[in-house]
Amino acid sequence: MRHDYTLEVMRPACHVSFDVTEASQVGEVRRAAVRIAEGLDFDESAAGRVALVVTELGNNLVRHAQRGRLLVAAVTNDSGAMVVEILSLDHGPGIANTLMCMTDGYSTGGTPGTGLGAVQRLSDEFDVFSRTAAGTVILSRVAARLTHVSGAAPGDSATPSAFSVAGVALAAPGEIVCGDAWSVVRHDDRAALLVADGLGHGPYAAEASVAATDVFERMPFAGPSGVIEKVHEGLRATRGAAVAMADIDSNDEVVLFSGAGNIVGRLISGIEDRSLMSQHGTAGMQIGRLQDVRYEWPSHAILVMHSDGLTTRWKLEDAVEILQHHPALIAGWLIRDHCRGRDDATVVVLKRRTA
Repeated sequence: MRHDYTLEVMRPACHVSFDVTEASQVGEVRRAAVRIAEGLDFDESAAGRVALVVTELGNNLVRHAQRGRLLVAAVTNDSGAMVVEILSLDHGPGIANTLMCMTDGYSTGGTPGTGLGAVQRLSDEFDVFSRTAAGTVILSRVAARLTHVSGAAPGDSATPSAFSVAGVALAAPGEIVCGDAWSVVRHDDRAALLVADGLGHGPYAAEASVAATDVFERMPFAGPSGVIEKVHEGLRATRGAAVAMADIDSNDEVVLFSGAGNIVGRLISGIEDRSLMSQHGTAGMQIGRLQDVRYEWPSHAILVMHSDGLTTRWKLEDAVEILQHHPALIAGWLIRDHCRGRDDATVVVLKRRTA
């Protein structure tokens, strides 16, 4: 029996990635994004906003960026509504003054200069982070009805939850489903997050990872090691998965963590970067004795969990200001720079809403 918790589940759908280096590619992304919007029953006006956002961001990549791409997906926002998420990623040259670039009429390329300002107005949630020479990540989320309030901080919503969470999941090259899955359950000042990476990739890997989230959602606050033990039992008929889970209490400022396999967990505060320990093994096949490990959650820290589709030795020291931004923006920055590009890749970021 499912408990009455606030759920944010990103499974098994993944973000679709499009390289955008020439103008002809923008139309392909726009059509894909509109199909996603129509699948969410967006009306013509809302689907039109999605199309305009993709067009503005895509044209911006073509005109100004190096190695640009757009990621598009249907996701659940912090208020529980389904929205179309568009992430724009590039590797330079970066934006020297993001506030000025948001001003209508400002342009560095001889265009009307309404791109980013228009994207912000069309978006329910909008955020941007850029470093000169390092590149830019832009987030736009478009809902069925425009609720964006001018001047609101990125990611503001009416939810009473103490946490904001977002993730990016990409299927392995040549696959149409992602073999990873993740789920987060939030209730007042508690949150539980599970990330699973089915062995291999493709539909059978997705079957294993989705089975793991099914078990988790039936007992999200039973303790990480206890949940993973049940996941282990529930995955015996599948090919198995690497699984890790975190249980976070905002009042006590602690994280309980347990895992089997190569799901990476890290707590990052800008001052300290701490890895969370998992056991060897594969849920559904063989795992060792699990235990819950308790970690202090420093002020302003974020929790990052990701599959082995990302490299493990990444750092945010050169972009520490991004910790103050929307979790989806952080996830996009990490996937941009550290995706191995040969397997499914998932990264999830959870932070306090006041952080």
